[in-house]
Amino acid sequence: MKKVLVVLVILISSIYTLAINVIFLIGDGMSMNQLALASMLENKVLEIMKFSHTGITLTYSADSWVTDSAPAGTALASGFKTLNGAIGILPNKEIVYSMMELAKGLGYKTGIVVTCRVTHATPAAFYGHVMNRDDELVLAKQLSEADIDVIFGGGYSYFLPESKGGRRKDGEDLIEKMVKQGYRYLTKKSELDSIKDEKVLGLFAPSHLEPVTDRPAEQPTLDIMTKKAIEILSKSGEDFILMVEGSQIDWEAHANDFYGVWKEVIEFDKAVKVAIDFAGQNGNTLVVVTGDHETGGLSLSKGDYSILVDQARKAKGTTTMFLKKFKIEEKEKFIAGLKEWYGIDISDQEYESLRKTTTGELRRELARFVSSKVGFGWTTFDHTAAPVPVYAFGPGANYFTGVMDNTDVAKLIMKISGITTATFPKIGITGK
Repeated sequence: MKKVLVVLVILISSIYTLAINVIFLIGDGMSMNQLALASMLENKVLEIMKFSHTGITLTYSADSWVTDSAPAGTALASGFKTLNGAIGILPNKEIVYSMMELAKGLGYKTGIVVTCRVTHATPAAFYGHVMNRDDELVLAKQLSEADIDVIFGGGYSYFLPESKGGRRKDGEDLIEKMVKQGYRYLTKKSELDSIKDEKVLGLFAPSHLEPVTDRPAEQPTLDIMTKKAIEILSKSGEDFILMVEGSQIDWEAHANDFYGVWKEVIEFDKAVKVAIDFAGQNGNTLVVVTGDHETGGLSLSKGDYSILVDQARKAKGTTTMFLKKFKIEEKEKFIAGLKEWYGIDISDQEYESLRKTTTGELRRELARFVSSKVGFGWTTFDHTAAPVPVYAFGPGANYFTGVMDNTDVAKLIMKISGITTATFPKIGITGK
């Protein structure tokens, strides 16, 4: 009888702790309303919405109900709360390791795919340790020593010395250093085709990649980078962990630009499909999708029971793109442009109000104005404390249900995949 009980305990434990691949997709600034907006305008159910296991997460940081991306990323990467602005370091200055660092110590292949700088808050939470998220030159140094197998995103200026057109005042060429470590370095989308199974550093812009609505041909989309990353990481048959961020959903929501949010969510959703297609075929991969926080306080009406969905679907671009073509000082062209791009009319009073807006504020004031004309509302240009959804597919997906804290997402991923600190060597962190 005792032997039977022991066997049952072992079997139950093995169900909960598995050696599996993990693909963790994070939509920055994305909550349910951002997804619903994109679904509504696409007139279809998003891939994200097809997950059978869903939950809700609370996103507050250690010092505020409203988090920024640094502690939100830390919570999702490591399972610990920290202060707004801090990455991978607790309020008492203690370093905490991310699931990616722990996985690397256990022999996993690792990868990061983003459309922002690879030193930005969310990706940095998976390898970095700084009290101030703006210390991106320090984070670049830390990334160069993190031994991550696949790195795709932007921000090569943070890796280069000033003498080579970069931002580094210490004279270090971190790209050259990483090439000597065995990395293949890429700067163009076309170069992805030649990559097979080697370690790769793909930095496709000096800073962030351009928004998906206006991205040049040699900057890859998120789904293309995700597919290539999975191809490389899965080649050897070893377990891997990949973090993918839809980085710019947040920025379009900061601007209150419904069109930008729509298109960034769709780019992210395409990357989710890539992950699900692989996981469905592989059978040994956990896919988790969530947002790090909500941005903009997006509401799907102004309170009058109507959204002009058909009109919104015909929009021709973001307000950033619009303002490149139509100048606020050229009144007649500006007004005609709003009619052409968004199908909206503007009164003389509304025009004068926009015209008096300072240049730096015009984009978002115009975006909020355009949104209101088609029925979308916003409460802020910043983050909110709204809960965000979490979706899961694959081994252990059934645990991602109900209401949980964002730290629970990381803890569940690590527990299900068997990523622990048990055999993890001490990491030396530089650049403090």
